[in-house]
Amino acid sequence: MTIRVLLADDQTLVREAFAMLVESAPDMEVVGQAATGRQAAELARTERADLVVMDIRMPDLDGIAATRLIAADEDLAGVRVLVLTTYDTDENIVDALRAGASGFLVKDTRPAELLDAIRTVAAGDALLSPGPTARLIERFLRTPQAPVTAGPECLSDREREVLALVARGLNNTEIADSLGLSPLTAKTHVSRIMGRLGARDRAQLVIVAYESGLVAPGAV
Repeated sequence: MTIRVLLADDQTLVREAFAMLVESAPDMEVVGQAATGRQAAELARTERADLVVMDIRMPDLDGIAATRLIAADEDLAGVRVLVLTTYDTDENIVDALRAGASGFLVKDTRPAELLDAIRTVAAGDALLSPGPTARLIERFLRTPQAPVTAGPECLSDREREVLALVARGLNNTEIADSLGLSPLTAKTHVSRIMGRLGARDRAQLVIVAYESGLVAPGAV
């Protein structure tokens, strides 16, 4: 299935370069380009994008606010946002994920890694640049602001174990190996946890795991 990608960046040359890269992938197509956050939110709806590659620093409406608009729109529930920026600061990472982004990469990411990131996020998984992850966790604990409708107390003991492993960055296969489960069972647990916590994806599972104290800094 072809991934429909919307590119949002205020620099034309950057958008065009990303467009050439995305179009070079046989499983992707660019369905639109936006120079502002407001345009990105509008085009996400009109062009029925599967994923938005969203810059943070844009005029009119920045990428964080645009991501928040997309995440809050029930008609765009299937649209994922991959935030791509030159600014890998704590504040941007936290704000992007809390706004509803499913991934975060800095712009010096290699082309092949960007394409892999698009595939990962479009498939419903969360993705973070490795470098800022520890600072991200510390920021969560300093300024708690739960983005989900429930906490880990509603989960079974097994589901808490799975959630803790998700927060440490393990994929379904790694979770299965760690707990002696089949990959399908691990995937089922993750899906059930997202439903019970009201989380859009694995990124929000990471947030609730740390903000609830289920996983502590240094445990990653």
